[in-house]
Amino acid sequence: MMDNLRLYIDGSIEMIRKADHAALLGCLARQVELSPGYTLRSFFRMLDAHEPLVHLNPFFPDLLEQVHQGPSSGCRVETMDWLVLEKTVEMVGFPGEPRLDIYRRFTGYSGGKSVQIKEFQVDMLLDMQVRLGKLKHVIFGDQVDVFEFDTVFTLFELVEGIGWELGFHGTPRECQIRR
Repeated sequence: MMDNLRLYIDGSIEMIRKADHAALLGCLARQVELSPGYTLRSFFRMLDAHEPLVHLNPFFPDLLEQVHQGPSSGCRVETMDWLVLEKTVEMVGFPGEPRLDIYRRFTGYSGGKSVQIKEFQVDMLLDMQVRLGKLKHVIFGDQVDVFEFDTVFTLFELVEGIGWELGFHGTPRECQIRR
């Protein structure tokens, strides 16, 4: 599709030169497509190559420092198959004042089941494949009847969703047990 924006494993973004900040900002609302083999390391390469994206999340400078100090390969958690960015639309507050919450979640998957990644340092996840997931629709907290739909993610949603989630993940390295 013409509106799709392909992200490559080397950190480049289709049709956007490294120094073309105006084109980059103009593409934040475009739908992204990840090239085969796209990993969390690819994501951070993109941040390195397109510096304005770093300003979208206050956690990125610290996360990039961790990435630059980490190993250059072999950064996988063997108990996980891949990482996925998902959307959730949840109706909450009934009875009372109902509202609709829309949020993104970046998580691991193993054997088709969601696995929390919060106890892992970012440098332990760098070589994990990243996938774009589905939209989950939850009605008033009912986790039994969760509906799933195909959806799209924009460049902004990808960058902000991964950055926000990783900003709250990790435990002190002294407490880590490599898996």
